[in-house]
Amino acid sequence: MSLIVQKFGGSSVANAERVMNVAKIVTDTYKKGNSVVVVVSAQGDTTDDLIEKANEINPNASKRERDMLLAAGEQMSIALLAMAIEKLGYPVVSLLGWQAGFETNSTYTSARIKRVNTDRIMKELDKNNIVVVAGFQGLNRYNDVTTLGRGGSDTSAVAIAAAAHADLCQIFTDVEGVYTADPRKVKNAKKLNTISYDEMLELATLGAQVLNNRSVEMAKKYNIELEVLSSMTNAPGTIVKEAVKMEKMLVSGVAKDTNVARISVVGVPDVPGLAFKLFSKLASKGINVDIILQSIGRDGTKDIAFTVAKENGKEAVAIMEDFISVVGGKSVTLSEDVAKISIVGAGMESHAGVATKMFEALFDAQINIQMISTSEIKVSVLINADDADKAVSAIHSKFFD
Repeated sequence: MSLIVQKFGGSSVANAERVMNVAKIVTDTYKKGNSVVVVVSAQGDTTDDLIEKANEINPNASKRERDMLLAAGEQMSIALLAMAIEKLGYPVVSLLGWQAGFETNSTYTSARIKRVNTDRIMKELDKNNIVVVAGFQGLNRYNDVTTLGRGGSDTSAVAIAAAAHADLCQIFTDVEGVYTADPRKVKNAKKLNTISYDEMLELATLGAQVLNNRSVEMAKKYNIELEVLSSMTNAPGTIVKEAVKMEKMLVSGVAKDTNVARISVVGVPDVPGLAFKLFSKLASKGINVDIILQSIGRDGTKDIAFTVAKENGKEAVAIMEDFISVVGGKSVTLSEDVAKISIVGAGMESHAGVATKMFEALFDAQINIQMISTSEIKVSVLINADDADKAVSAIHSKFFD
């Protein structure tokens, strides 16, 4: 008998028909003699609807109260799914995050999991119950409800799999696995049979929306084998695990991220330690910086450009304007009409010319590159947002056609 954790996203439980479909998938797994823990997200656009309701009342509501509201979406989902499983004649119990043992820190709306106490889950499994758990939520040391941020249900599922030593963690989505590009945008995108943790982590971080990057980090840390598959079809999915291939694919995928803003700080003094001071100001406010470009100093000044998440753009500009008012500088500009396009592949480590091939594809499509960032297994470029889809298609064709 195996312990299997199955996670279903909001689109998989969006309406009554889909809830019943999920109930059949879960009970089919249970009928094969497996112990099953199911992690569920809020239905469809429920979370967005709740955010809209909050903004109607108080756009500046505290994050604590937002968490109290947003956690309601998953509570609805687990109760409805448990009712569907009951209707099919199987033993089931639904548990909120705190009932399932999720202990988090106190960073409301983006809490981190500190521990999962699986005692209640294991007791229910010992009773031969199917256990349905609300993803995305937990409890902090003040006994306040917290939420884990966007994609947090993926992290909830992997955390349970790690804590309960599950044999497999299945992530059900509305696509049949991990593809070389978004199959909804690129017609000849190819499904991957397997992908390494490192490659999946890069793709998730760079904009691929199949898996939450925190869940992949956790799966890698605890060596949890993930399977990404569709709740709509019976097709086999993609296995995410430690790399085992002797000959790796040159490139595993192309990702697009439009949640990007570029900040340019012009004419700051060209002196030692200035970059440290500049980026420490952003770090102190919890703003992550991605691509960084610094010009060669001339006439005692230099320019520094960098990217942040779009929602942090205006705050970053305000911080930089305060900064140059003290140290000196000409101006700070913000551009939100940009996109980051990335290629990812473990095979890049041992193959020369991968970046050149990517740049050639962009040249052929007459797309200008604004910034470049590289690592051992990825190359990212910043381009105009209007060119994003064309860039993904051009790069994908260059590597996969």
